[in-house]
Amino acid sequence: MFTVMTWNVENLFRPGQPGGPTSTNVYEAKIAGLAEMIARQAPDAVSIQELGDPAALDDLVTALGGTWHRQVSAHPDSRGIRVAWLSTLPISEPAEITAFPAPLQPVQVDDHGATLATMGRGAVAVTVTTGSGIPIRLITTHLKSKLLTFPGGRFSPRDEDERARFAAYALARRAGEATTLRVAVSAVLAGEGDERAVILTGDLNDSPQAATTQLLLGPPGSEIGTGGFDRPDRGDGMRLWNLAPLMPAGQDYSRINQGRKELIDHILVSKALVTPLSGVTAHTVIDTPLESIDPADPPARRNEPASDHAPVVATFAHL
Repeated sequence: MFTVMTWNVENLFRPGQPGGPTSTNVYEAKIAGLAEMIARQAPDAVSIQELGDPAALDDLVTALGGTWHRQVSAHPDSRGIRVAWLSTLPISEPAEITAFPAPLQPVQVDDHGATLATMGRGAVAVTVTTGSGIPIRLITTHLKSKLLTFPGGRFSPRDEDERARFAAYALARRAGEATTLRVAVSAVLAGEGDERAVILTGDLNDSPQAATTQLLLGPPGSEIGTGGFDRPDRGDGMRLWNLAPLMPAGQDYSRINQGRKELIDHILVSKALVTPLSGVTAHTVIDTPLESIDPADPPARRNEPASDHAPVVATFAHL
């Protein structure tokens, strides 16, 4: 059996750092809460997003106890947040995924024509080997947020024309990042996804049906719950399957945005991991109601001792 968790832990910085809590008590409560949740789910690997200070990951590992291997991205965004892996299994073949693949061109990111040809937050890939000797390629990512920021650090636009332009810039960035990941996944699968175990996890910052999320799946068709799922075809070797359809009704969301429930944290897997489907489970962990966020005021949650995202967990009984 193999269990993977993905969790946006929301601005995990030590006290006093930009974006971090102003209180040591709040920080210690957050570390304890994160450790308790991870320990209770007992994952073999944890995909983490919004890690700020890598030293905070050291504090989390100390609170967890036991032996944890880690791989932290060397490519944070401008706020200093990045992705990371924690695993109870030894990690090998670490790789950073950052640059847009040729011939994909840089995307425009502001009104002055500045462009970006790399992921805003680098993705990280590692390999772990299960107790039964099966290697699994794990990739964690955090795509461009739907939260729009405007010149001067504003979270509100001067007018609706500016809002539209910056929404287009953000969408282009997220699409470029999703394309970069899809190319990386294709290279790993090499047409042998029915035999190679690959898991792509993270905060995709959009719903299962969004174009950028769908882009990651590869060849269309055969999604879980469709009539084509049980019919093998030539696309199976390159596909990823989103496990969202396996989540219990009423708990198929990972964040509440302005009162609306949304699933933006995902686990996508290769054919080798959805066969047989009866051995796969996926769920979010929502012990207490998630707080609804206000995207117009991100700093308001600086001293909250919990994440605004629920973790998503998947277990593969046949590994």
